[in-house]
Amino acid sequence: MASAPESERPLSPHLQIWRWHPTMAASILHRVTGVGLYLAFLAFAGWLVLLAMGPQSYGWLDDLFHSWFGQLKLYGVFAVLAFHAANGVRHLVWDTGRHFAPKAASASAIFIIFVALAAPAALWLILTQGGRP
Repeated sequence: MASAPESERPLSPHLQIWRWHPTMAASILHRVTGVGLYLAFLAFAGWLVLLAMGPQSYGWLDDLFHSWFGQLKLYGVFAVLAFHAANGVRHLVWDTGRHFAPKAASASAIFIIFVALAAPAALWLILTQGGRP
């Protein structure tokens, strides 16, 4: 059996071969958000340590949380959490054998990306408006 020389054979499909689509973006984002949640957990643990050390240690962090940059970071952490959780639910649905069709998979990927952007905004509205309409 004749085969192509090693240098001409593709190793595996990669981003230069595959056309971008929502399920591909959701898969990559799921991995990235997993790393982001790990880093957020480490930051949360550091926050708890500073809290335990007293007001002198915690004061600068409190100022950071109330700045626009800190608020943006908190929005990002909640967006990452919302995306990762919604995509986890999507995978649980897939485990039941449903919604594997390309259109359904793409629609659910677009939906969870929307959820990841809308959930922090909705939480912010609830927290700042106190549940008032």
